[in-house]
Amino acid sequence: MTLTPIKTPLVAKKLFPNYIWDISTTEKVIYLTFDDGPTPEITNWTLDVLNQFNAKATFFCIGNNIEKHPEIFKGILNDGHAIGNHTHNHIKGWTTKAKDYLKNIKDAQEVITAQISNSEFHVHKSSIVNQKSLIINLFRPPYGQITPKQGKKLIALDYKIIMWDVLSFDWDKNVEQEQCLENVLTNTTAGSIIVFHDSIKASRNMQYTLPKILKHFSEIGYRFETLNSAY
Repeated sequence: MTLTPIKTPLVAKKLFPNYIWDISTTEKVIYLTFDDGPTPEITNWTLDVLNQFNAKATFFCIGNNIEKHPEIFKGILNDGHAIGNHTHNHIKGWTTKAKDYLKNIKDAQEVITAQISNSEFHVHKSSIVNQKSLIINLFRPPYGQITPKQGKKLIALDYKIIMWDVLSFDWDKNVEQEQCLENVLTNTTAGSIIVFHDSIKASRNMQYTLPKILKHFSEIGYRFETLNSAY
């Protein structure tokens, strides 16, 4: 495992107060997020499991993956989940010039907007997502890498930069399934933003952990909502 903490330290949240690390709430609400999709099989499996628990989530999608798998993307919309921008090609902010980084994000956003505009989908009546909320610009930087200049420019463009409160480490091949589950169980509190990945690389750990997380927190009275519902 890397030196990256499972639970984001308070000092990091205070150093970067313009980024969203969690949602302040007294309600028993958790915000599940999934990065890197849409991915064949993995994303559809994720949607099926979320539906079993009537749980909503936010999917931070890669523009290029949306172009390759538009039907899976439509499935995310149809199930009432929220969409976030994860760049067009999963690029690293620290090694990319600001203008190139913003262009890559813009490319992804155009794909997202076009797919939402052109899709005929029916949001479940029980869903907290509606078509207006789908256009909220949520962005998560791949690898968590974003420079102050990039962040400032994105915020000026009305993006909400979504980081996290809890990392599952589902992508790390050195993390066992039981440890991935423990990472989330012991660090999640009301308002936590949790990072999972609907990717092949993370599938072993994520597919083990997600149903257990949904079951555990549902049984103790938590609900799972999209980040759009917080705004």
